[in-house]
Amino acid sequence: MSQFPPPRPKPAPHNNNTNNSYAISTLDMEISDEEWERLQKALDWPGPDDEITQLSLSTSSVHSTFSIVGLKNSYKVGEDISVIITARDHNKNLKRYGGDFFKAKLFNSKLKASVYGEVVDHRNGTYSVALLLPWEGQAQVFVRLEHSSEVVQILKKYRDSSFPRSHYNGHFEGPGPNETRISEVVQCNLKWGGDGSWRKGNCCCEYKDLKTGTVWQCERPKKLSCDKLVHHSRGGLESPLKAFENQLFTNVAITGDKININVLPNTAGTMERCRFGLTTPVPAGFYLKDVWKSFICNTKKFNSSQMGNCLKNKIVYLLGDSTTRQWFEYLERNVPGLKRMDLHTPRTGGPLMAVELKNNIIVHWKPHGVPLRFIKMLITDLHYIANEIDEIAGGPHAVVVFTIFAHLVFHPITFYIHEVAKIRRSVVALLSRAPQTTVIIKSGNTAGSFISGPLPNIFQSDWYVMQLNTVMQEMFRDIGVIYLDVWQMTSCHYLRENIHPGPVIIANEVKMFLSYVCPI
Repeated sequence: MSQFPPPRPKPAPHNNNTNNSYAISTLDMEISDEEWERLQKALDWPGPDDEITQLSLSTSSVHSTFSIVGLKNSYKVGEDISVIITARDHNKNLKRYGGDFFKAKLFNSKLKASVYGEVVDHRNGTYSVALLLPWEGQAQVFVRLEHSSEVVQILKKYRDSSFPRSHYNGHFEGPGPNETRISEVVQCNLKWGGDGSWRKGNCCCEYKDLKTGTVWQCERPKKLSCDKLVHHSRGGLESPLKAFENQLFTNVAITGDKININVLPNTAGTMERCRFGLTTPVPAGFYLKDVWKSFICNTKKFNSSQMGNCLKNKIVYLLGDSTTRQWFEYLERNVPGLKRMDLHTPRTGGPLMAVELKNNIIVHWKPHGVPLRFIKMLITDLHYIANEIDEIAGGPHAVVVFTIFAHLVFHPITFYIHEVAKIRRSVVALLSRAPQTTVIIKSGNTAGSFISGPLPNIFQSDWYVMQLNTVMQEMFRDIGVIYLDVWQMTSCHYLRENIHPGPVIIANEVKMFLSYVCPI
């Protein structure tokens, strides 16, 4: 099994940021120089050489088009079609560089069928997509320009800047005069690199996690001491976008060959049992009549009683955010006899636990540590995933699922790498002491065009999540875990993309998860 010794100290290179410069080294991220180089290559994204200052020069969703290459009268199931995307600016001129963030899929609304297509950037204003034809019947191509290359350039700039796009609240409580109890609410945020990327006037109370080294800081309360921090909650969102940058954001389908493709039947191949070590192809599967059919391994439908039998004598640890809480809630509704215990915690904030005594099933859900945009909850209930995994004994009865994507898009990717490195070290230790433990990583979901209302996606951008997915996949390569790619499952479905997918998507995600826990 791979081992990851601490990196050697080395002078830190300086990054130029929007508000101030602060040094981040591979030592801060707790990875080697070689791994940092590999991650940078994996994350590389082309774009304009210079900052664009005219809207007319940015990629236009109106004038960009797609076409199907060598379209035939009919195809057979299992064949590909090739799609070419041509990017043009608002003056109808061909773009001369890449970096646009397109999404592509094949779909059939009547069959409730769809499949994801990976867009390949040729870095000259053209893009190609190889779309698999996995079902019999008709299919149509759909392509959307989610971000122009100019917008991606903006996203990159603010992701690695010191501008605090997300704010958080620290709730302090303690004794006051005459046996009263007083409370104060102050702003809090992550401290990362050098003197930190966030400072407030009366700064600061600092809270360092001894195991992960992560430092959380809060503005110092006026009346109470730093040790009186009791609750944490999300604060407001703050956009750094200038007026011109706001104009560049768009998320619109582009025009092209929207014709029906005829697909004839063909002989299907056999699939192997679900296990760790299997690669995730593109596409990883497809929907047909709202059922996800995997190309990775042999999946099962799982009715309620089968779910209970699968989880018999299992302890399931669901760690992360509200997207794994959706799994908890699905199991709670569908596994016979599984009942939630009253832990006197917020219903959506957790931690949560459900048990089924007859088959000895225990399911936990716990949110990860700060930064976290959740409702008001006890700070003592927020634990870093690495620390939670360190407390799990493991074994053939233990199933660990974690996700850490949606709440980390507001912070530098170097911090995300640091968090993943800590989790990886804990997972390696868990699998070393208990090799039969099942460990599953749930990828990030797509969030769709807007986080809420007309706000542009400087906050919950799918480009951000896709980059975090890349980091997680690269850093957990050859570790002995299962990577469940729900990115494809959430981005190609006919339901509107949402950070919290609809029930039909959650049902398919959980049944894919169970196929790994109880392979056919």
